[in-house]
Amino acid sequence: MKTQFSNWARFVFLSALLSLLVQAGSIAQEATPHHSGYNIHSFPTANATAANTSAAEPANTFGADPGPLVYHGGPVMQWGVKTYAIFWVPSTLQNGAATSMTAHYQTVQKNMLLDYPKHGIDNNNTQYYQVSGTTKSYIQNYGYLAGSYVDTASYPASGCNDSATPGNCITDAQVQAEITKVMALNSWTGGLTKMFLLFTSSGEGSCFDSSSTACAYTAYCAYHGFYGSGASPVVYGNEPFGNPSVCQVGGTPSPNGDIAADTAATAASHELTEATTDPELDAWYTAQGNEIGDLCAYNYGANTWRSGTANQMWNGRFYELQQEFNNHTGTCVEVGP
Repeated sequence: MKTQFSNWARFVFLSALLSLLVQAGSIAQEATPHHSGYNIHSFPTANATAANTSAAEPANTFGADPGPLVYHGGPVMQWGVKTYAIFWVPSTLQNGAATSMTAHYQTVQKNMLLDYPKHGIDNNNTQYYQVSGTTKSYIQNYGYLAGSYVDTASYPASGCNDSATPGNCITDAQVQAEITKVMALNSWTGGLTKMFLLFTSSGEGSCFDSSSTACAYTAYCAYHGFYGSGASPVVYGNEPFGNPSVCQVGGTPSPNGDIAADTAATAASHELTEATTDPELDAWYTAQGNEIGDLCAYNYGANTWRSGTANQMWNGRFYELQQEFNNHTGTCVEVGP
């Protein structure tokens, strides 16, 4: 009996140790900046980015990572990106409080998605490519806003706890469910030429999952990811309502006179650029796991438009959008390559 107890004790001890090692491995994976242990790559808050910036690096870059971006063998969005904007605007939040998203806020996001193709940031994407067999195929500076939809349906019961938005939180699974629902309503289909961006209304938070360890406004301001597999994955972005207090650096101008909308637009541009060059999280990122937008996060360069309030002028409209990384020059640029 004593021997049996000892063997059992050893078994329990080894099982517990194995469990701890597995958990440690999961934690280590989740701590990496590339995909956080999920099919997700997030855009950190301004405070989180600043905390990871060294004095030796240019201001407002993500940590002490000088690049370059390295190709890891996966696909890019080679033929440019057809974007779809989904605005989820119920009358109230889960806790009964009022929520909002103005028509102007929506217009700024749609205009940015409409104007992004064939301009400077998208042109910078054309230096990145995918390889299939012996064929190297570069990203094309092409795309368009293919559709938009306003959903006034209620948010589901909170699946998480975002400390920045108490009582009002959706998980990534709930984000995906909403996108899938709206796709079905509009007969939209997935694939590596399309990206679906879900914009949520004021006061609504989100977390990766119910553990609530990585949430909007405390860990991230937006993220991109994918679900499904094969020829028609759904490439998407979760775009929480623009919060300039944590998702923008102080003193950044607002060319559209709507600081929440301009804050959301630069985050959406960040995610669109990263999804274009790394849609399934296995294409272009650095040895440290950072993507094209991370290396230039909150770095805007020169504001040469609209009396110094904008760094981009596309189709007669003005934006303040972060720069993106140019692998040829090893710098952040407004126009590339």
